[in-house]
Amino acid sequence: MAKHGKKYDEVKKAVDPKVNYDLNQAMKLLEETKTAKFDETVEVAVKLGIDPRQANQQIRAGMVLPHGIGKDIRVVVFAKDEKQKEAKDAGADHVGLDDLIEKISSQGWLEFDVSIATPDVMNIVAKLGKVLGPRGLMPSPKVGTVTSDVAQAVKEAKAGRIEVKNDKGGVVHAPIGKVSFGAEKLKDNFLVFMDSLVKMKPATSKGTFVRRITVANTMGPGIKIDFVNVRDELKGSRAAA
Repeated sequence: MAKHGKKYDEVKKAVDPKVNYDLNQAMKLLEETKTAKFDETVEVAVKLGIDPRQANQQIRAGMVLPHGIGKDIRVVVFAKDEKQKEAKDAGADHVGLDDLIEKISSQGWLEFDVSIATPDVMNIVAKLGKVLGPRGLMPSPKVGTVTSDVAQAVKEAKAGRIEVKNDKGGVVHAPIGKVSFGAEKLKDNFLVFMDSLVKMKPATSKGTFVRRITVANTMGPGIKIDFVNVRDELKGSRAAA
């Protein structure tokens, strides 16, 4: 078992592992349990009531968080001709096709966070499946990264668009910002994330969909959140929209 430092042991006392906190308390605790000198990332983990072995119960989609995630997202676009210009004008970091594919396949170049492709080049980009797939970097229509509207896709990626996908245990993990965002912005991002996630419930998934929610900063303890409270917050935010 990994040993934690004195700072971690001290802030851990502020979090009761047996308690499911309401959302406002949890967001406040994220700030109170910060111990690192760098700006820690805040992540959420949600245990879902799905059978991850079933293809029709897989969760995978993209979503744009209102305040981004506090990270400079490097975007690469695979496209031809005028679509390359659209991507460059929208702010893509790297644009090309055969040259990029060669650089990735032969040199192992992977200095990007999101890859986008137009539908007409996917038969070529598919060659990179074994390289990009395991790293979660393969363009996919399910998350909106295979699209003809490359300009919009690039802008969303740069703005903090995240991709979510359940793991083998039926858990979805995602970053929702930095501790420096403050409680209100983190709460906004969290609610957009949860609202999108709840709407993804597969028709074949029976019973309770959201079983456990935990948030934590990079170096801090896990903080459990009461889903009943989250559900009430979601109703309130929808009514205000």
